[in-house]
Amino acid sequence: MKTMVRTLIAGAFYVAMFGHTASALDFEVVGTGGNQIPVAIIPFAKENTYTQLITPVVKADLNRSGLFKIVDFSPAQIPTDISQLPFDELNKRGVAVVAMGVVEPQANGVAAVKYRLIDVAKREQLDGIVLNQSATQLRRVAHKVSDRIYEKLTGDKGVFSTKIAYVLKQGKRFFLQVADADGYNPQSVVSSSEPIISPTWSADGGQIAYVSFEAKKPVVYVQSLSSGSRKAVANFKGSNSSPAFSADGSRLAVVLTQDGRSQIYSIPAQGGAARRLTQSIGIDTEPTFAPDGSIYFTSDRGGSPQIYRMGGEGGSASRVTFEGSYNVSPDVSPDGKNLAFIQNSGGRFKVAIMDFASKQVQVLTDTSHDESPSFAPNGKLILYATSQGGRGVLAAVSSDGRVKQKLTELSGDVREPAWGPFTGK
Repeated sequence: MKTMVRTLIAGAFYVAMFGHTASALDFEVVGTGGNQIPVAIIPFAKENTYTQLITPVVKADLNRSGLFKIVDFSPAQIPTDISQLPFDELNKRGVAVVAMGVVEPQANGVAAVKYRLIDVAKREQLDGIVLNQSATQLRRVAHKVSDRIYEKLTGDKGVFSTKIAYVLKQGKRFFLQVADADGYNPQSVVSSSEPIISPTWSADGGQIAYVSFEAKKPVVYVQSLSSGSRKAVANFKGSNSSPAFSADGSRLAVVLTQDGRSQIYSIPAQGGAARRLTQSIGIDTEPTFAPDGSIYFTSDRGGSPQIYRMGGEGGSASRVTFEGSYNVSPDVSPDGKNLAFIQNSGGRFKVAIMDFASKQVQVLTDTSHDESPSFAPNGKLILYATSQGGRGVLAAVSSDGRVKQKLTELSGDVREPAWGPFTGK
């Protein structure tokens, strides 16, 4: 669990913690927010003619957020228009908002999903759209519908259509997986008989940087998700680790030991000369870029691991965390207002969050071996790794600590999560 050591010698810990086969992650909501919005998702008309159903995916998405109370409502006659809704019955059931729709076949294997969101009390349409998609990709449409419902009812952008990355080990092989945000459709980006760690996304979601030990030492690679092509961009003398993309995707902050100790450098994202950004006598590691271009990182320069901030081009650094003797693994929220990190509290490693304006720190989790916090692109959830029953699992917690989710890989251990960005796809 020693993040500082992990950055330098990573491998043995992960060999011990991973195991078994790859399959979809299984979500379980273990805590919900207060004042849940009662929502009914009426089965989409004509969806039964397709293999993939829209309705159960939307229900699962909204239920998983912890912000909605899903009211089961399946009328004998499925309505296709607002005028057909039984508003009196919906009111009696306590439904505030109802989603409905119809799936219509189009030419060339395309399906048109017509969705509407209705305010029950006002009997007015809140939202509506027609989404055209290949009939084999209706799950993607369902996530888009969920995103629209979430945004309309909360004011925040939904993240159901985004992707997550994580590392899994099957037998003696490690897999870098990319999956939908709900854990479905996992795809292996790369596999190796040696450990893979520290995946990180480019801002456009088109590339992932990661560290692989396949060369019998840590080397940083950048890989295209569309073509699968990859390149070793940091393979300097010693250790190459902890990559982080700049916001424009033009460069990476990486941790190198080429000068004898762990320090932070900047390199072009496609490889090239390394420029040193930190000049300390301690271990500087785990860099991450904030929206304003500054870099937050972990360092023991003051005697114990703490989080520091410096400009994007390096220079002097200021200490950020002061509560406790061990604060590591920083991740800045997409709006730049909060910092997620791992704090050692009485020998228990937990996800904590700091509000930059007030400097207040709140511990968010009740687990004890947490690692690698990663903000969702809307800043409302934090994905992280933890340990349960002697194996690695992923979990998520809302930024206010009220909503908690557990993501179990049913046949193996998973670690190193990274939540992908909004892509507009």
